[in-house]
Amino acid sequence: MKASHIALFTLMVLLLSEVQVSMALTCSPVQLSSCVSAITSSSPPSKLCCSKIKEQKPCLCQYLKNPNLKKFVDSPNARKVANTCGTPYPRC
Repeated sequence: MKASHIALFTLMVLLLSEVQVSMALTCSPVQLSSCVSAITSSSPPSKLCCSKIKEQKPCLCQYLKNPNLKKFVDSPNARKVANTCGTPYPRC
């Protein structure tokens, strides 16, 4: 399967998945859609991407537990994007 197909599939999974952690923060992988191009290519993350990663940081461990999302969130590029945004990668 081509990388573009995998990225498209992952984006669709993100759009269809939502998990709620608390009333104050709604975990929604779709909030990270602004990071797709940075994670699937070598382009730098946008300011919006970085703000969404910081916003969704409490949710990342839950995303890592989801087999459909783990492939996206646990990729080397995702770690690079998180580091570039100044958000330490979680230890779950």
